[in-house]
Order: sequence, then structure tokens, then C-alpha cells
Amino acid sequence: MIPVEQRLQKIIAGCGIASRRAAEQMMRDGRVSVNGRIITQPGVKADDARDEIRVDGGLISRDAVSRVYLILNKPKGYVVTLKDPQNRPIVTDLLRDVPERLFPVGRLDYDSEGLLLMTNDGEFSYRVQHPAFKTPKTYMVKVRGSITRGDLEAIRKGAMLEDGSFKPIWAAVEKSNKKSCWIELTILEGRNRIIRRFFDSIGHPVARLIRTSIGDLGLGELETGEYRYMQKKEVKSLLDLSGLRKKRSI
Repeated sequence: MIPVEQRLQKIIAGCGIASRRAAEQMMRDGRVSVNGRIITQPGVKADDARDEIRVDGGLISRDAVSRVYLILNKPKGYVVTLKDPQNRPIVTDLLRDVPERLFPVGRLDYDSEGLLLMTNDGEFSYRVQHPAFKTPKTYMVKVRGSITRGDLEAIRKGAMLEDGSFKPIWAAVEKSNKKSCWIELTILEGRNRIIRRFFDSIGHPVARLIRTSIGDLGLGELETGEYRYMQKKEVKSLLDLSGLRKKRSI
């Protein structure tokens, strides 16, 4: 058999251990070994069919993974991580009766709410959250102050932030009064607190932020704090958006 080498973080993600970003941190922390050698550089490659790859001493196996996909309606006041040094509530606390070790797909900050995907499928997570695959994410954003026609034009135009330009692909006013306004916003990326930083930059701080959909997948009747397993057709729909479904079956 011809060896097929891949970056270690991709192999770890594919085995359902963690997302690629988290896998890279595991490597930096000295928690990953290949054939008995500790690996700390994320660029190292291996062949999971031939090499002995361990995380925290445990042998990992792609064949042992049963892929799981959940939709969670995240409440405000939960951290989207697997461990918080400040001991705040984390989103996995909400996954009652889920035996698998799942990780969140992308970001949704502590004060934000709404649709959050949870999975143990690292490649699925990478494709859905990475801006290169252009998966649309829609939010309802309550901002302070009234929004004029000129403000809406500025929102649609976007802005240059400290870490690069930002421009939504859709923006529309849903409700408005003198003190606040609800705006529906669709974006293709997920940089840290990007929506909050954007509205701060145009003088309309965010009072509330709710993610309502990813691709064609919405919250439906899911109450705050509740979760459900995704249907196979829903997983396929998101895989189709990224082109991943053409490369594998689910």
C-alpha cells in the first residue's frame, strides 16, 4: 500500500478527537505522539493507516468513529469551548445524555445566542466554519440607536477592521424604533466577535445577537438550551455546500 500522509491536525480531527484548531493546540502542548515521538509542530504529516498516533497516550483510530451531528440552541452565558479557565458554563454542559465527546463547530461568543452545531466530525467542522467554503450564516442583530437609510447603506458596504475588511452578503432592517433596531445579517465568515466589532465601528453597538441559520439549516421549534440530532438530509445539505459530500459518504 502506498503511504498517504496528511497533516496530524487533520487526522486528529477526522478521528473525532477535536477540531483542527484544537488539535494544533494539543500538539503545541505536547499531547500528541507519532511512533513514540512527541510532536509539537502542526505542520508534521503522518499516515494514520501505518503510523501509531496517540493523543494523551491513547491510540486514535479513524475506523472507531461514529459520526454525530447535533443542533444546539445556545443560550447567552455559555462559553463555546470544551474547557474554560474561568469555570464559566460551557456548551457541552447542555448536552444531556450524549455519550460521545463532541466539540463546537465555529464560534458563538459568551453573550451571543442561537444555532450552534456540535459534532465529532473534524472535517465537517472545518468545512462548515472555514470562510473558503462560503457557508452562509444568518443572524438577527439588535443594535442600539435608530438605523437610517444611510446607516443601512453603510452596513451593506461593510468596513475595514483591524484584522481586515468585513462585508455582509445580506442586510435588512426588520424592526426599528428610536432606541434600537433589529437587523437580519448574513455573512460568510466567523472571525472572533466580527459582527460586534463591525457595529461598534459604525457607532451602533450590539445589544443582542442571535444566530438563526447556517446554510439552509434553521432552529425551527428548538427552544433555548435544547438540542436535537441532525437529520441525514440536513448533514448532506451542508456537505453539499462545501463540496465535501462528493468526496465521501455519510
